[in-house]
Amino acid sequence: MSQAESLRTDKATQGARPAPEGAGDDSLLLRREGSVATVVLNRPERRNALNHAAWTRLGETVTRLNADRDLRCIVVRGAGGDAFAAGADISEFEERRHDAASARSYADNMHAALEGLMHSPHSTLAAIEGACVGGGLELALCCDLRLCAEGSRFGIPIARLGHVLPWEGMIPLVQLSSRAVALELLLEGRIFEAEEAYVKGLVNRVVTRESFEAEVTATTERLAAAAPLAARAHKLHAVRALDPRPLSEAEYAQAFAVCDSADYREGVEAFLEKRKPVFRGE
Repeated sequence: MSQAESLRTDKATQGARPAPEGAGDDSLLLRREGSVATVVLNRPERRNALNHAAWTRLGETVTRLNADRDLRCIVVRGAGGDAFAAGADISEFEERRHDAASARSYADNMHAALEGLMHSPHSTLAAIEGACVGGGLELALCCDLRLCAEGSRFGIPIARLGHVLPWEGMIPLVQLSSRAVALELLLEGRIFEAEEAYVKGLVNRVVTRESFEAEVTATTERLAAAAPLAARAHKLHAVRALDPRPLSEAEYAQAFAVCDSADYREGVEAFLEKRKPVFRGE
C-alpha cells in the first residue's frame, strides 16, 4: 500500500474497531458516532474484496445494527480510498463456489447481508471511493443512497467468470436503473466512470475527492436528523410504489398513521417554535 493510500485508510477507519463477531479479525470495522454507525470494509490490500468470512460478519453486524432503535443511519464504505469493494474474493471460489450447490450456499450467506441492508429500518448510505464492481456494486445498490467521489469506477464483469447474477442482485439493479442498463452491464461486463454511473441512475451524487468526506458527513447528519418513523414508512412505500396492484384501504391508511405519533407532534411543534425537532421514534 502506498503512503497516500495509507493516509486514506486512516481517515476511513479512524475510531473504528473490529466488529464484535470474529474476534481478532479486522476485515470488517465498526465505528459509532451518536446515532450513525459506519461499517468499514477493511481489506485494502485486496481492494476490499469480500471473502466468505467478511460476508458472514457483514450480515451479523447489519442484523445487530438493525435491532438498535437508537440508531438512525448506517454508512458502508471501504478502507484505503482505492476501492469501495472490488467484488467477492475470487481466490476462494475454487473452494467455496466450485459447483451449483456450493455457489448456492455461498450466495445464501452473501444475500443475508444484502437483505439486511435492503430492508434495514434505518437509512443506509454507501460512501463510494474507487472501484465499486461486482459484489461491491451489488452491496452499494442495496443501500438507500449512494454517494461517490470523482474517479470511482463501476461495473459487473460477472460474464468474464461465466457466472450469472443472482436475483438478489438483479432486482435492485433493474429497479434503480432499467432493464436496458442491467443488460448492458451484464452482457458487456464493461467498467465505467462515476459520471456514467450517475447518468445510469446507479449513484445519487458525484462529488470531488476533496469534498467527499465533508459531503458524507453532511449527508449522514441530514439522514440522522429525519424522523425515524417517517423514514421507515417512506422506505416501505417506495418499494410498494413499484407494485402495480391497487392499494388496499389498509395500505392507503398507512401514510396517515404516523400522524398519531409523538414524533409528528414534536415535528409540528418544533416548526412552529422555530427550533430543531428531537425525534425519538415514538
